[in-house]
Amino acid sequence: MNSYPPELLAQLAPVMFVAGLEGPPKLPQEQDAAAPAPDAFQVLAIRLREALLNQRKVAIWQPDKSKSFQVVLVDKDVRFPPRKLVPPQDPQYSNSHSPLSPLTPSSPLFPDGIIAPIWIRKHTTLVPSVFVIFMRIFEFPPNVLRSPLEGHDSERERLEEERRRDTELAAEIAQRKKGTNDRGVKLTVVLMASRRLLDDPSLDSRLTFIRRHSGLDSRAALFVLSPVSTAELQDFVRRYSSHLPLHHLFLIITLSSLQQALYEPALEYYTAHSKRVRRKRNRHSQAVASYPNPAAALVNPHIARPLRPEGWTVRYEYKMACFAEFRGEDEVALKHYQDAYATLTIMFGSTAILPPRTKRWAEAKVLADCINIKIVKLYLYNNEHALALSHHNTHIRQFSDFSRGWGIGEETYEFWSWIARQYRVLAELMDQGTRAGLVIPIHKPAAQNAARTVGVAELDIARTLGVNPSHALQHSGYYYYMAAKCTEMRRTRFVAALEAEQNNSPISLSPGFSNEKKVDHLALVLELYTKSYELFKRHSPTLSSQATSRLTSWIAYRIAETHYEAGKFDTASRFFERIAKTYRKEGWYPMLNPLLSRWYSCAQRMGDVELSIKLLIEMMGQDLAESEDPNGLEEDLLAVFQSTVPISTDEPLSFDISNAKPLFESKAVFWKSEVEVEEAAAFQISIASPAQTVISSVPISSLEIYFAHLADPLIVTHQPADVAPSVSRVDLGVINLEDDVYPEVSANLRLNPGAILVFTGSLVSATPVTLSIQKLVCNLEQNTWRVKVPLDPHVPRVGSTSDPRWLRCLDPPQFIAVKRPDSGSTAVKPRPHLFSVSVIHQEPAFLDENYPIVIEVVNLDNRNLEIIADVLLQPTDIDYAVNSISASGETSTGLIKDISFGVLAPGVHATKTLTLSSGGAAGSRLLDISISAHSPQSEGAAEAETEKQTDDLDDPTSPTQLDKTIHQQTIVVPTVAPFAVSNDVTYVRDREEWPGPASLETFEDESFDPRKGTEALVNVTFSCTGPWSVYIENIALETVNAPEVKVTDCSIGLADGTLFPAEYLSGDEIQVFCNAKVGIRDDGKSEQYLFPSPGRYVVTWRRVLKDGSHGNVSTTVVALPALSPPTDELVALFDLPAAAKLHTSLPLTVTIRNYHPTRSANVTVQLEPDISDGFIVAGLRSGRVPVLLPGGEEKLTWTLIPLECGYQPIPRIKVLDRRKAIPVASSTDGAPQAEGLVGEPVKLIDLRRDQRRTVQVETEGESGDTTDIVDSGTTFGSILVLP
Repeated sequence: MNSYPPELLAQLAPVMFVAGLEGPPKLPQEQDAAAPAPDAFQVLAIRLREALLNQRKVAIWQPDKSKSFQVVLVDKDVRFPPRKLVPPQDPQYSNSHSPLSPLTPSSPLFPDGIIAPIWIRKHTTLVPSVFVIFMRIFEFPPNVLRSPLEGHDSERERLEEERRRDTELAAEIAQRKKGTNDRGVKLTVVLMASRRLLDDPSLDSRLTFIRRHSGLDSRAALFVLSPVSTAELQDFVRRYSSHLPLHHLFLIITLSSLQQALYEPALEYYTAHSKRVRRKRNRHSQAVASYPNPAAALVNPHIARPLRPEGWTVRYEYKMACFAEFRGEDEVALKHYQDAYATLTIMFGSTAILPPRTKRWAEAKVLADCINIKIVKLYLYNNEHALALSHHNTHIRQFSDFSRGWGIGEETYEFWSWIARQYRVLAELMDQGTRAGLVIPIHKPAAQNAARTVGVAELDIARTLGVNPSHALQHSGYYYYMAAKCTEMRRTRFVAALEAEQNNSPISLSPGFSNEKKVDHLALVLELYTKSYELFKRHSPTLSSQATSRLTSWIAYRIAETHYEAGKFDTASRFFERIAKTYRKEGWYPMLNPLLSRWYSCAQRMGDVELSIKLLIEMMGQDLAESEDPNGLEEDLLAVFQSTVPISTDEPLSFDISNAKPLFESKAVFWKSEVEVEEAAAFQISIASPAQTVISSVPISSLEIYFAHLADPLIVTHQPADVAPSVSRVDLGVINLEDDVYPEVSANLRLNPGAILVFTGSLVSATPVTLSIQKLVCNLEQNTWRVKVPLDPHVPRVGSTSDPRWLRCLDPPQFIAVKRPDSGSTAVKPRPHLFSVSVIHQEPAFLDENYPIVIEVVNLDNRNLEIIADVLLQPTDIDYAVNSISASGETSTGLIKDISFGVLAPGVHATKTLTLSSGGAAGSRLLDISISAHSPQSEGAAEAETEKQTDDLDDPTSPTQLDKTIHQQTIVVPTVAPFAVSNDVTYVRDREEWPGPASLETFEDESFDPRKGTEALVNVTFSCTGPWSVYIENIALETVNAPEVKVTDCSIGLADGTLFPAEYLSGDEIQVFCNAKVGIRDDGKSEQYLFPSPGRYVVTWRRVLKDGSHGNVSTTVVALPALSPPTDELVALFDLPAAAKLHTSLPLTVTIRNYHPTRSANVTVQLEPDISDGFIVAGLRSGRVPVLLPGGEEKLTWTLIPLECGYQPIPRIKVLDRRKAIPVASSTDGAPQAEGLVGEPVKLIDLRRDQRRTVQVETEGESGDTTDIVDSGTTFGSILVLP
């Protein structure tokens, strides 16, 4: 931006003149120790100067809208420049003009100038918007003390002295105010006083006197400041708060702000100027003036003519824009700048208004550029990036068109100088804005939306193609780069003009040509490229996974070329080296070609022979352009070999440039991916010369071929050939890895362009290894030069899309594509071991059985084999499955490794038995069996390679793993249950007499209380459902030790039981019964109570094999079901005989029991005989049973005499529980009845039929099946009466 006047570019802010702060040149802390201490007011003045000057600095980029001033320190007697040339009292004052007006003959703009930077300088350094003057108010020294003995005369003298001094101060202020009033400038006086004076009650009256006699305003015109700390002083400069003591209209400031108090008057000042300028613009737009003929202006453009209306419009619009910028109204300033720019563009469109290459034309051109910068800056302030860039591009485009009409087109250096200046100014503006917080937009494509309308499909496709850089605002590095490119064009045009001048045919008549000769163009280009490089590097991606920006490397390349043009070859070479590494690494070989060529020229200028040889060899491997000489690189290399000698002849020069394109394109191919030991592995190595570069004269003396697992290379020497076919083949023979002798091979290694040389041969290994060709080395020898050029046959040449090929036929040449991914190597594996594996087992397996699986291995090889098995039991998703396998004394639920079969001689077989145990539910079990065989080693060799084999376990290509032959087999073992078990539980009530409620035995901890209990009959049925017969050795009952449940007897414990041991076929069933008494402790548990299982059956059995023998002993555990007997509350148990004799008495016993745990029962019994009864009853007819306590019972007995034979029902007996009686309901007529109680019938049970069991009942709906209790005892039977 140094090319333009700084006044036209700087950000404008209200100007404040500050006077009265003159002080010593040194700060108090910088003065000598012997000097007297400075006055407190001098320190205050120094601090005020620092605080005011640090508020705002003159800068181009200042988007901050804070109420701050541009402070200028002046003298108290400073004079303002006159408004007009004549004094105000002159009669011609009203018709005179400003000294800077184009209408004033002495003005630098007379007669047709538009605006000058001095006008901006006047309003920023010569004329303020507010004037602040600091002055001392008179006060007596503190050592002059007032004594009470002094009379009234002394006090009156003091007051008179203060009044006299105040009058002089007011007169001085009034004189200063007269000058500011003439310019409409706000005057503010800050009186500096001590803190002692602030506490003086007479201060108010003195300040009032000074304000009135000096004519100061009542608002923000008089301040009082005492020496304060630095923090308070900063607050004085920044903040504002007024204190109006009593009724006075002056301000006493302690922590107030000067700027905020004066900011509004400053705005009013610039607003008044804007109104004045607007009135002038309106008058000029309405006035009509006569101007000379435009044709006459073209004939003699140097004749002075008055400023046209367009020029006055530009002048006034620019002034109003500046005043709006002073006020901080950016939108208004932008509008006026745009209007001024548009009118100025119209003026440039006519050479009659602004003739080219004149002084006014140059001034207007500078003004247009500065207005463009202002507009762009204001757009950026508002984050309107697209509008800012669009206006800048439009400015360049319009004035480029103007320049062509002025004869300053693309063929001149002036055109490119101006274009470079525009881009540099924009870059510097963006750079300043970025440092101040300007955010550059990120131009990334928006996320694709799945829901797209048909109408905008083409637009979306266009958006995804990219963004035009000229339409998207980027960081400043991009514009520095554009400025550098334009500067290069400027230098090119200047060099052409300079050469034309030297040839006595000058093409440039510009007056600035002599100045252009003084410009260091290369220094400018280097400066711009360096700034661009640094900014691109700063804005490049920083993640390690992302590559460096391509443009950053390109800019570095342009920097290197600039250094080369400037003759700094060492610096250029270092740049070339760094850039070439990046290009090689990332494969940008088209960009690498011109770099290598320029680098080679740089190496020639430096005299670096070895670097020149390396670069020539690398360039031979590159693809040449059509315009390049194919023999040039070869000739240059031979010339270097002939004309130079190496620095040292002890070691050859190595071409050790990584990622560089090789001199030859080499490929190594093996025909097979794997071979056996002692089997020949055929391979081919093809070498292809570049198709465009001639290297047939390059002094290649030999070719070294390095094989894996061989220390020394096979050397192919060069032998010239009379005929050089396009494809030639050389046989290398059979190469044994165990031999150290290679065949002597020679071939023509100096190939013509595009020729292919194929080496064929075979490799043989006696041990398992991986065969490959490690590398190739070309040896170049000429005179004393020896150069080694390595070739990697496994890395394809960049840009090559062909697969590795195998030469099938030489005449004519035919190739077969080898598409195997690992075609560059082959694995040598040992011969497979021959053995057979048989897995023998009798399926299905039973649950809870130790199921044997026999694995038999037979050695079919002619070598001894060591057999090892691994067995994996796969996990299953069967519910409650518990599986395990065991072999060789090891048991596991998953994997058993290294089951050794030993070393088997040829023809020998061995077996191992694997036992499978399955528990839980039935289903299939899956086993993976892996049998590996390898040749056994001697004890010494085994110990030596133990550690190596441990390391090779995870490497499938290691010799230890390659020597193994593995047989894998998966077997599925279906598993079924040996027995199908069903349960049937029947509950009967206990007939034994209950102990009394007060019995002490019931209170013991482990006592069994039969009260409220019952007796359960558990029937378990074992059904043999498997396909194999089962030999059951025994079934045993194991009971549990529980106080609530007690097993009394079991059917398997009968003395005459001869069921076991016995063999049971499929379909046979075995039933086992047991009785259990169930009781409850008197603990008040709920009715829904689940009793524990009384025990379990342990079945010991064996499988019956096909030959009739028995298998392993197996055990199956069947748990008895948990007991849940039905609950009762109050029941009557009838004990009746099944048969009776006619006319013979028999007893009828009724036991009434109260099962309820907490409630007593009030029971009544009533016998209701009938004439049809077949019995005569002797006993209680109707009566009340004593109250039954919880857990109590009562027995009643009747005597029955049968009267008839046959089945006779017993007489009707009604048992009622009166505890639950309810009042009788009212009659139907509504009359109240007498209260009565009706009992609830008690359940009657016939003990002969007492059986209760739980059954499933199907129900409709979503509730599913429910359980119901079937009680057979509630149905009474008859008594059989016999004669």
